[in-house]
Amino acid sequence: MGELRLVRGAFLWGMSGIYLCAFLSLYTQIPGLYGREGVLPAWRMLRFTGKGFWEQLKDSPTLLWLGPSVGLDTEQGMELICLLGVLLSVGALLFSFLRDSLVFLLLWIFYLSVYQVGQVFLYFQWDSLLLEAGFLTILVAPLRALRSKTNAWSTHDGITFLLIRWLLFRLMFASGIVKLTSRCPTWWGLTALTYHYETQCIPTPAAWFAHQLPVWLQKVSVVATYVIEIGVPWLFFLPSRRLRLFSFYSQALLQVLIIITGNYNFFNLLTLVLCISLLDDQHLKAEPKGKKAQQKGWGFSVQSLVVLLDLLAFGLLAYWSVKYFDLQINLENYTVESKTAFTHHDFLQWLRTLTFPSMYLAGASLGWEILRGMYRSASTRGIFWKFWATMQWILFSFAAVGMFAVSLVFYMFLTYESNGQLSPTIHQLFNKVDRFQLANSYGLFRRMTGVGGRPEVVVEGSYDKETWTEIEFMYKPGNVSAAPPVITPHQPRLDWQMWFAALGHHTQSPWFTSFVHQLLQGNQDVVRLVQNDESLYPFHARPPHYIRAQLFKYWFTETDQTGKTSSHWWRRRHAEEFFPTVYIGDPTLESLLTQHGLKDKPPPRRSSDAPLPSTLKLVRDFVRPYPAHLLLYSLLITIIVINSLQALFGGGSKAGASKQKSHSKPQSEKKKQKGSSGHDSSASGSVGDAGHNIKRREKS
Repeated sequence: MGELRLVRGAFLWGMSGIYLCAFLSLYTQIPGLYGREGVLPAWRMLRFTGKGFWEQLKDSPTLLWLGPSVGLDTEQGMELICLLGVLLSVGALLFSFLRDSLVFLLLWIFYLSVYQVGQVFLYFQWDSLLLEAGFLTILVAPLRALRSKTNAWSTHDGITFLLIRWLLFRLMFASGIVKLTSRCPTWWGLTALTYHYETQCIPTPAAWFAHQLPVWLQKVSVVATYVIEIGVPWLFFLPSRRLRLFSFYSQALLQVLIIITGNYNFFNLLTLVLCISLLDDQHLKAEPKGKKAQQKGWGFSVQSLVVLLDLLAFGLLAYWSVKYFDLQINLENYTVESKTAFTHHDFLQWLRTLTFPSMYLAGASLGWEILRGMYRSASTRGIFWKFWATMQWILFSFAAVGMFAVSLVFYMFLTYESNGQLSPTIHQLFNKVDRFQLANSYGLFRRMTGVGGRPEVVVEGSYDKETWTEIEFMYKPGNVSAAPPVITPHQPRLDWQMWFAALGHHTQSPWFTSFVHQLLQGNQDVVRLVQNDESLYPFHARPPHYIRAQLFKYWFTETDQTGKTSSHWWRRRHAEEFFPTVYIGDPTLESLLTQHGLKDKPPPRRSSDAPLPSTLKLVRDFVRPYPAHLLLYSLLITIIVINSLQALFGGGSKAGASKQKSHSKPQSEKKKQKGSSGHDSSASGSVGDAGHNIKRREKS
């Protein structure tokens, strides 16, 4: 790959934005989810057993152990950590000098700290993905305190970005593989998308329109999904820039379509940020003519081989797509017919055959980047900078090899036979770092749920047990005439868990009993998770005396033969009772609370008069009236506007500076040439020949 200075800047800016979305979205929900009287109080996860601080930190690595020493309860500690994460993220988005390795280390520690007590509301694949990607970001980001020129290209950039590409490969490849290994009939029959748009957790309005597309197009879309998730990721590691760019745009297209049709919080945005690792600086800026001329010096033979490799890759992708999905164009009605033309046994045999080669391909790419990093380090001018570059190369090479080895444990679980062939040393290394979430298993949409109708839990309250009023949520489907929302990148974690709860019996979701209990008590923090505007909550005057929950099946409405649409977005049918009618003191409710350990007495409340708790309360009171997604949108728009103004006025000042520099160039040229073999000329901070070559081109 070419230089990665601009790519690194774009990646770090993107990761800063992802952290901002994750911390701010979670912060708004802490009182209702994790407060002392929340759905799942966080203090239950931090039991002070008398062990020393370091022993407790080893058992559960979280900064929340320090809460009592600064006068904070567990949920207040979570709020402080999230606010610090928001401040650091905003700073990194606005100021490039804060996109530093130490800043991203703090952000990773902060998110790991809240993850440790997040329980079921933080056990999503994107939370694990953020922690793994966040740790790799620490390796990608520059350590500016030890560099004299922070925007230079580092000799180890290729090594660290290879790890990002390997993470992206595992995420996409596993997501495609699990759809077929699950034996889900909708994925094998290519009909999954005829159900997906209406059965996903929180669809967008565009999902309704996507659901109306003809079946043949839905089936072709499933084929395209398989190609992008299973076939295209193999191109990530091939030595062709054209193939990597094709991979980037195909992956980006899939993520953008998912964002348009579904509210998946920051997950798809994070995946797009990971896709940046497939780019290079040449693609992000207009390339100087001189550099293009240098690239032509490669020679006709090498260019021809690269073109042949590209044609071969594209040809194989097209051939296998047509062969294994029996794609045929019907010219009579202008449709494309498709079906799965291989068996489950054939697929498993193919997977067993290619699991290890995929590992070797990625490992060879990592080895090649390590060798290139060694060459760049050896080419650095100046004894001190050559030594410093070599030390960095050694450090990052060992870190990369270790991270790659640890990630193989989960990756090899794609086939159980392959996992058993891994070295015991790799398993031992994995066990030592497992609690830090440095590597995780992935695989989205393993099975398509809601084939017989989308299951949805509808909570109802009553004062007299005769007249029942439905409690509508802000985001999840409920009112059949209410349009689906657009809330990405916010994740309403209670709404998400309501979707999972509907897939099974209520006893499989113990938190739901606690949720009902808090509604009966009129807990305002929990009520705000349902409706931020209390006037829209039907029991805002006084809590209901009785609560029950019913299970409904939901479907999108459809257009009729004339193309006329319904005035409703949804249609629904009652299925069964989900949760029995309960009240305060009800034996059934008390039994469930005791059974799930939800009646434990909380520790004594700490004084809120101290400066730090008082400050946290002021911030909470300030943001409480605003819906989380609008708060997040406002902050993101403000940051984008500020960044745009910085680029506009900063670009003008740089242009003026460069113009002045061009007038005074002859005199400064002599001074630079005098020191070309000394410390000043090599102290670019890039610890590599790339930074020096950039300087030479600027001089010429």
